[in-house]
Amino acid sequence: MSEKVEHIGKREIIWSYIGTAFMIGAGVLLLPFILNKMPDETVGVWNIFQTITALVLLLDFGFRPTFARNISYIFTGVKTLQKNGVVHAESNANVDYGLLKGSLAAMRRFYQWIALAVFGLLLTVGTVYFYYILQKYSGDRTDALIAWLLLIAINCYNLYTFYYDALLTGKGYVKQSQQINMLGQVVYIGLAIGLIYAGLGLTAIVGSQFVSTIIRRYLTYKVFFTPQLKEKLADAQAQEPKDILKAITPNAIKIGLTNLGGFCVNKSAILIGSAFLTLEQIACYGITIQVMDILARCASVFYQAYTPKLAQCRAEKNISQLKHYYLLCTGSLWAVFILGGLAWIFLGEWALAFMNSQTHFVPIGMLCVMLLISALEHNHAVSAGFIMADNKIPFFIPSLLSGGATVILLFVFLYIFDFGIWGLILAPGIAQLAYQNWKWPLMVIKELRNE
Repeated sequence: MSEKVEHIGKREIIWSYIGTAFMIGAGVLLLPFILNKMPDETVGVWNIFQTITALVLLLDFGFRPTFARNISYIFTGVKTLQKNGVVHAESNANVDYGLLKGSLAAMRRFYQWIALAVFGLLLTVGTVYFYYILQKYSGDRTDALIAWLLLIAINCYNLYTFYYDALLTGKGYVKQSQQINMLGQVVYIGLAIGLIYAGLGLTAIVGSQFVSTIIRRYLTYKVFFTPQLKEKLADAQAQEPKDILKAITPNAIKIGLTNLGGFCVNKSAILIGSAFLTLEQIACYGITIQVMDILARCASVFYQAYTPKLAQCRAEKNISQLKHYYLLCTGSLWAVFILGGLAWIFLGEWALAFMNSQTHFVPIGMLCVMLLISALEHNHAVSAGFIMADNKIPFFIPSLLSGGATVILLFVFLYIFDFGIWGLILAPGIAQLAYQNWKWPLMVIKELRNE
């Protein structure tokens, strides 16, 4: 095992694209079974489940990307973690395994408590909300209830082991991470299709996700914790986990608040919209958002692959390399959104008809607006990631304000003006365009231009 962040070159980028393409292909393979075998109502509940899962992950409160970034710092040779900025590492500095050991202990301690909190919240508040949704549901309520209980279990386990992903990301294990995700997706798709054909509904999807998650977590642990690393960690004197948490908590909370704002912008529409719109309308909007997320994932491949290198470049003050990465990340993002968006506009409904889907995308006019909003959203997210690589989080307050504005606009557009699906689309778009869409790209461009 190398004592540095792994080299990320063409091979790793290729694996990122292969992994992303496979994930998309697997999702496309499952989608026809869901859309063909399940009515609009069930698809709507499925979308609500996905939104609840995204909400649960907010309780991580920004610690996973913070842990990942600090793992990169440690493997770069940094000896001290601090609240703001980076203590620059000396060239060819060795890994401080005491700092790594203490960081691992801090991660485990943190996520144990978070998992317990999630269990309590989902079992109480979450169940009350789900009972309200079921009053609109005419499908198999027993199946839906079992699926809900499985959803609670999978979310708790996922959070308990959430830091595993941070370990691979921080070490730069791009290829290994993609391979693990691909295998997990194979298990998920194969099991889900089998259970759907066996007559299960929501239970088929959620149960398959649970099994897939367990397999992925096990393999991630095996890849990172090599016998050599275990030996070095066993011999090391761990730094105090409390001190490490104190050092990383301020920026983690800022990221968490940023993510909360991001959730309100990008995900609250389904939760709030479900109170004003039919489950069929939620299904239409939700399936469009799902495909949009797939497109955004493709567009962000370069950024996701280079994330550990951004932290390393910041630690080494390598600005010229940062400029190179910024052009690659933003250029590829816009190219994918433009080309993928055109393909979707012309072929999307044909694909649904081919699947004999009971659910449709939003009309083309709405779709074009959603594509532009999503592209601007992910463009400024990439810029925010470049800022965050320097262990600085200036965007948490604007993110919260954007999230709050989105929620207010959703209620205005849905309750007062009855805009329907247009309200779900315009609320986050207007909130983000007011500030964040242009602020963070402009900040990064000015910084890189002046260096």
